[in-house]
Amino acid sequence: MTFDEPYQFANGVTLRNRVMMSPMTTLQSFFDGTITKDELAYYALRSQGVGAVITGAANVQASGKGWPGELSIASDDKLPELTQLASAIQNGGAKAIIQIFHGGRMSEPAALADRLPEAPSAIAAQHHDGTQKTGVPREMTTADVQATVAAFGEATRRAIQAGFDGIELHGANTYLFQQFFSPQSNHRTDQYGGGLAQRYTFIQEVLEAVFAAVKQYATAPFIVGYRFSPEEFTTPGITFADTLYLIDQLVQTPLDYVHVSLNEYDRVAQSADYQAQSILAYLQTAIAGRKALVGVGGVRTRADANHVLAHADLVAVGQQLLVDPFWVQKLLAQHDDAIVTTDFETAIDDIDFTTPLYDFLVARYRSTPNM
Repeated sequence: MTFDEPYQFANGVTLRNRVMMSPMTTLQSFFDGTITKDELAYYALRSQGVGAVITGAANVQASGKGWPGELSIASDDKLPELTQLASAIQNGGAKAIIQIFHGGRMSEPAALADRLPEAPSAIAAQHHDGTQKTGVPREMTTADVQATVAAFGEATRRAIQAGFDGIELHGANTYLFQQFFSPQSNHRTDQYGGGLAQRYTFIQEVLEAVFAAVKQYATAPFIVGYRFSPEEFTTPGITFADTLYLIDQLVQTPLDYVHVSLNEYDRVAQSADYQAQSILAYLQTAIAGRKALVGVGGVRTRADANHVLAHADLVAVGQQLLVDPFWVQKLLAQHDDAIVTTDFETAIDDIDFTTPLYDFLVARYRSTPNM
């Protein structure tokens, strides 16, 4: 298959091609999470070639806000601007998917007005070497957990009412879903903690709330996806074998797709038991066509996209679309020689980004090694 072929989900929704814009942080929302005109323009520009746009993370509760400048879908007063966002993406010809999440213990203090972040257990996040990465969060009560489950259902309702074509649950990058599933961050002794099955309970209940909202409010097929990180680098932590268990659970639900979070699409697992091929190839085998698989990670060229699509149904492109908004159109026109190939560190100066986004990108690419 090639990236320019249409893709139809099992629910009947069809994308004009197999390229999705990856969810990326932009810091362009107002302090209260309301969408700005700059944000609308950013998404409208990048919606003109891809099959679908997945927005940056939108919090479902104020207590789950991850960082200042983050989009919010936590209250009905956001519906007018959310509707504008969905329309801005769809007017470019792409399906509009809003990613919804809760930051858990990874929420920045500045985003929570210096309140303690909340998490499955009162355990700080760790760096790869075992040193403490964040402060100690507040452990969520059972009532807190259930309120958060309900908040994801309500966020799904708002996405439907705002006219989005779908949602993606952000279960990757160490945020709340992953925190519940990880043995490093979840030491609970109630129904939400314990073995793999118990640590999956929060995810299962959120999915049930989401699908209930879709059944009640959607009048047309509505896409629901789930993004996940395949392994953690701490001990204990999520292993690739754990992720295969997670995948086995997810494919038994009405999800339309699963979206693996990788920095390089050909990355190999840490576990010696899963190093004969790439993570993406193992996932393709495990899913066996039961759900659409979205691959991602360092895609910059036509060859990269084709490599991903050898093991996935859809290819997500992030950083390249940041600096090359018309990347898909260039490839469709066979103008591969016109795509941006310079390092992201340099390329960000060639696009007229808003100040918050530009400053964020400078901090990412010039204050730390390139990712």
